[in-house]
Amino acid sequence: MKFSHDLIEKNSALLILLVILVVSVGGLVEIVPLYFQKSTTEPVAGLKPYTPVQLAGRDIYVREGCYNCHSQMIRPFRAETERYGHYSVAGEFVYDRPFQWGSKRTGPDLARVGGRYSDDWHRIHLNNPRDLVPESNMPAYAWLAKSPADASDIETKLKVLRTLGHPYTDEDIVGAKAQLAGKSEQDALIAYLQVLGTAVKTR
Repeated sequence: MKFSHDLIEKNSALLILLVILVVSVGGLVEIVPLYFQKSTTEPVAGLKPYTPVQLAGRDIYVREGCYNCHSQMIRPFRAETERYGHYSVAGEFVYDRPFQWGSKRTGPDLARVGGRYSDDWHRIHLNNPRDLVPESNMPAYAWLAKSPADASDIETKLKVLRTLGHPYTDEDIVGAKAQLAGKSEQDALIAYLQVLGTAVKTR
């Protein structure tokens, strides 16, 4: 039997099967080699896993949908590196599950925001962004200062992350709740923001 395009195009089940097969093989060819490249699987020099406070802050960042308006990936173009700093590299994100690269920038990219502003600047900005950036359309997050950071499951999170390869020690896990004691959600979120991009020199 002659195998032709007519046969494929007239048989929707066969077409779907072949499309799935081609996409699967193509995906494997692109993805599998990355697991064997050290530059994509090993942390960059100086990168440390998130502390319990930073990890709690990251959860708040995700919960509040900050990634919907802020990307965390600087592309290797002059226009980007001039504004934000060194382009993003895969080794920066080995402890991010899931990563927060994103693509939409209603607000600026936050990949290198760590250390750029003081904690007090972030507090004012989170309480009312327009106090610092009059044209900002970012909503205020004033309630974060009054909400205590949730420490109820932090030990479990660290244990799970350790099974996934994060280098947390028993001491880190046992002392996790103590680190979050007395911290507000705002404190935790700021701690997360202040560490973003600090493992790579920005200039």
